[in-house]
Parts: sequence; structure tokens; C-alpha cells
Amino acid sequence: MSTRYLEKLIDEFHKLPGIGRKSAARLAFHVLDMNENEVEKFSEAMLNVKKFVKKCSVCGNFSENELCDICSNETRDRSIICIVEDSKDIIPLEKTGKYNGVYHVLNGKIAPLNGVTPDKLNIKSLLERIAKDDIKEIIFALNPDLEGETTVLYLTKLIKPFGITLTKIASGIPMGGNIEFTDSATIAKALEGRQEL
Repeated sequence: MSTRYLEKLIDEFHKLPGIGRKSAARLAFHVLDMNENEVEKFSEAMLNVKKFVKKCSVCGNFSENELCDICSNETRDRSIICIVEDSKDIIPLEKTGKYNGVYHVLNGKIAPLNGVTPDKLNIKSLLERIAKDDIKEIIFALNPDLEGETTVLYLTKLIKPFGITLTKIASGIPMGGNIEFTDSATIAKALEGRQEL
């Protein structure tokens, strides 16, 4: 039987996505095995993330500054915007080394059954970027599931009038798959074979 404090820690770990009760218990017992200095570093890292990491004012990616490293990098091609669902989707795209444009993070995808309507996504700032910047191409790199496809269709209708080339990453990522868990070679192939909409 675990103690009240240990149960509370297990409950907190269990609230994390993808962490079942057994995994939460393993993590909690691991914390018990850590020395006090390690626990302090762990809690400090979590607090610092909450205090110092914010959204980039241009693309919505996570950053410690007003602009993220990608938006502030002068060597990036600002005429190409790759639209992703979440910041975590940028990591595998960057690992391919095949993309030198910039990004725009939607913070989700249209899912009316889950209460996610277009007004809850980072769409307004995307349209403002398109209107004021010299954008030549938009790449849709959303997860290939029903909600992702719905979001692409919705955004296509909004962006088409600007006369910009619209593409989406090609096959390689299976329908219902998740960009976050796809290997770099598959993502690189999908980027290279993107299709115009």
C-alpha cells in the first residue's frame, strides 16, 4: 500500500497524456529513488518551462524570446510557410534537413465533435501573414486523418483567393498516422513529393 503523498504523485503522473496507471506508478517510484538534488533539478526544469517558454509572435511555435529560432533566422526562406498542427510537429520536419522555409502552428485541427472550431485555431494570424508578406507557397503538413483533411479543405478555401501555390506533403505518412512519430526518411520523402492542391 502506498502513502498518501505517493498516491498523489501517481495521480499527477497519470494525468499526463499516454501515461497509464502502471507507468505513473513506475515514474513515481523512480522519483522516490532520485536524490533530493535531482528532484529539485527536475522540478526547476518544469517550472522554468512554464515561466520562460512562450509562443513566437509570428508563427506560434514555442520560444524563450519574442521570435522563435526559425523566425529569427535570416537564412530561412520566408516565402514558404509550412502549416503544422502543433509545435512538436516541427521537430521531425526540421530533422529531415530538407526544408528551409518557415512554419505556422495552428494549435490543433478542426474537430467540431471535440469542440474545436476554426475560431479556436491560430488561423487569423496566418491570414494576416499571407496578406502582408510575399508568400509564394503554403505547405500543409497536418496529420492525414479526417480532422487534418477537414482543416486543409477549410484553409484551402480561405487561402486560394490570394493566388498562392498550395501543396500538401505527399504519401509516406499513412492515413491516420501521426507526424510526431514518423521517421525522418519518411517525412523527407513526403516533403519532397508534396502535391499542389
